[in-house]
Amino acid sequence: MKRPVKQTTERRISAAVRIAFVLILLLLHVGAVLLLTSFLQVHAAIFFGILEAGAIAVAVNIQSTAASTSYKLAWTLLVLAVPVAGMILYILWGGNIQGKRLGLLPVTPPPSRDEEREQSVAIQRRLAEALPNWKRASQMLAQRDFLLYQDTAVTYFPSGADFFRDAAEKMVRAERFIFLEYFILAEGLLWDQLLAILIERARQGVEIKVIFDDFGNITRMRSETIARMRDAGMEVAVFNPVHRYVNRLYFNYRDHRKILCVDGQYAYTGGANIADEYVGYTVRFGEWKDSGILLDGPGAWGLTSRFIHMWEQLGDRLPQDLDFYRATEVRQAQGWCQPFTDGPDNNPDNPAEDIYLQCISNAHDYIWLTTPYFAVEDSMVRALCMASDSGVDVRLMLPGIPDHPYTDIVARSHYGRLLQHGVKLYEFTPGFLHAKSFAADGETALVGTINMDYRSFQLHYECGVMLYGSEAIAPLLEDMRGIMARSVQVEGARWERRSWLMRILEKILRVFSIWM
Repeated sequence: MKRPVKQTTERRISAAVRIAFVLILLLLHVGAVLLLTSFLQVHAAIFFGILEAGAIAVAVNIQSTAASTSYKLAWTLLVLAVPVAGMILYILWGGNIQGKRLGLLPVTPPPSRDEEREQSVAIQRRLAEALPNWKRASQMLAQRDFLLYQDTAVTYFPSGADFFRDAAEKMVRAERFIFLEYFILAEGLLWDQLLAILIERARQGVEIKVIFDDFGNITRMRSETIARMRDAGMEVAVFNPVHRYVNRLYFNYRDHRKILCVDGQYAYTGGANIADEYVGYTVRFGEWKDSGILLDGPGAWGLTSRFIHMWEQLGDRLPQDLDFYRATEVRQAQGWCQPFTDGPDNNPDNPAEDIYLQCISNAHDYIWLTTPYFAVEDSMVRALCMASDSGVDVRLMLPGIPDHPYTDIVARSHYGRLLQHGVKLYEFTPGFLHAKSFAADGETALVGTINMDYRSFQLHYECGVMLYGSEAIAPLLEDMRGIMARSVQVEGARWERRSWLMRILEKILRVFSIWM
């Protein structure tokens, strides 16, 4: 089938434009140096003085921002090293300017009903009595308007295949609506299966809305497919199109969430995108290990409402009253759940990073974590080390086969310090560990889309679900034991024998990890 030339070409070529633009700016800097050397010999010193003064002023401004240490260090070094290119890049892509250029409308999240808020407060008291060690974590999220729920059944899925199999079963029976919000929505076998369901449900009058991130789908979703979805009666919104303007061609400020909502009763999230590698239909980096959860009951509103918020921020409205999108049934279930979201628009307040730090500091017996990337601030490394020094069994599970070599090097740059403090490190040897989760003391856990890196904590739109005393914690722990059983534990002696070249790369790449 012949592809539409304009849109498809724009979306695919724009991925390379950013790199080309950076190279042009670097050449501009070199050209400025050569010009000054050749033609401005007399005034070169004055000009360079002015240039360096400007670079210092920008660097001071960077240091005064309420941003992370890594962010400030990386931009400061770039601006001082190559002032011409560095200052232009910072003006275009630095700070929160990018986030303000996304075009999102200043819409507040759907308001919670008074009875919901009152019920959440009462539930909070019950949680504090039953699990006093975790009341601070739940209260911290509640303070940010993320309500706590009971009467919601939680199901844990140890693989993307299990996740989408269950989701497809719920989608087939949808009667009111289906909402999808995904970073990657790629054509392939999995998408064909889900698209057939969506088209059939749309023909039956089911309200279907889809949000996908443009950067995650530059080469993986054709314009014809989007047109087919719309022709079938679906509404499709593209988050932050990368091809519109040069100053919007950036890797950060992406919608990294994975949310699937059905009839208000069911809400899914986890690490798996809608693409064949996530369910094992294709093999990219060995075995792709992922995870996810299902909320069945009132707690589903915690994710459904955040999809609605993003939909309205993108400029669209809902055809029905908000109650239409809520759960209609409660479930007899153990424990509590607390869905939450995060994004760059609330910087420097970062609930995702804060909940990690809070739970690490609160753990008494153990905290086990899975993440595909480990490019964190020193505060996170220090928290893990302090927990281990305090007698907490800290275990960090990472991919044995990484998808990006440079991110793997950044993760490994922290190994030495973690090993010195007794943190146990496991590399999943069968393939790529993409699951994003942690569990602590058998009492609390998190499953979601949040990587342990700078992007997820501060630059991307993310979501997750905190679980307290939930029946889903046991299968999550069992899954983690299975991961460790198929992993190689990193030994300090072997780690110290790595090459001098690798040691240098670790130091360099860690400085610039905010762009990885």
